[in-house]
Amino acid sequence: MQGMYFDSNQASSADMRYFNWLVLVVQVLGVVSVVITAVWMGHYQGGFAWQSDPAREFNYHPLFMIIGMVFLYADGILAYRVFRNDRKVFIKILHACMHISALIFASVGLKAVFDSHNLRTPPFANLYSLHSWIGLFVVVCFGLQWVLGFVAFLWPKLGMGARTTYMPYHQFWGVALLILATVAALTGIMEKTAHVTNYSGLPPEGILVNSLGIILLVFTGLVVYLVTRPEYKRQPSPEEDHVPLDN
Repeated sequence: MQGMYFDSNQASSADMRYFNWLVLVVQVLGVVSVVITAVWMGHYQGGFAWQSDPAREFNYHPLFMIIGMVFLYADGILAYRVFRNDRKVFIKILHACMHISALIFASVGLKAVFDSHNLRTPPFANLYSLHSWIGLFVVVCFGLQWVLGFVAFLWPKLGMGARTTYMPYHQFWGVALLILATVAALTGIMEKTAHVTNYSGLPPEGILVNSLGIILLVFTGLVVYLVTRPEYKRQPSPEEDHVPLDN
């Protein structure tokens, strides 16, 4: 795979000068956000358990949602930019696999939070907050987006006219849902800290949580920047079946 090496005919060296560095920064921020979430849940919130302890089962929820609906989701979107010189079918498969992995993490994360609420004595209410409404909307739409994208572009693959019509919507919702996933993460962070964290005097946990929120904002902002800059767009090779406005 040629990966992050670029054809000078596709964009000027000035245009591409910072691309590799920005992708590297995105990866570092993504990994750091996952690590911070794991430390927050593991060290400050009591660690992890599955069903035997509803409070600790909840801790899988923020960790898996950050892994799936932020980090893996964003990397799946970036695949068309990072592997811009590789065969398109390879990128399609990678894009689909990363996003189905994100959906699996999100599904387990949702089960963890529902179990945590339902197994408590007395049970805790589900889907009562703005965070839960936004989050469920994002996951459901993300799953629908994956199914439609798979059918339209990978298998059985629609005709050229239908793919051309659908592509702008697929692109728009891909970016919009990533932004909404970040909004859901930030509202979830605030909801969690409101329930369990004493912010008086800004303790170490508060600094950690605030840092996580800032990192998620910067991470998502950089991803949106990279996928919307026209000079970073993947150019089709002459032999490819090209859909206008493709990633």
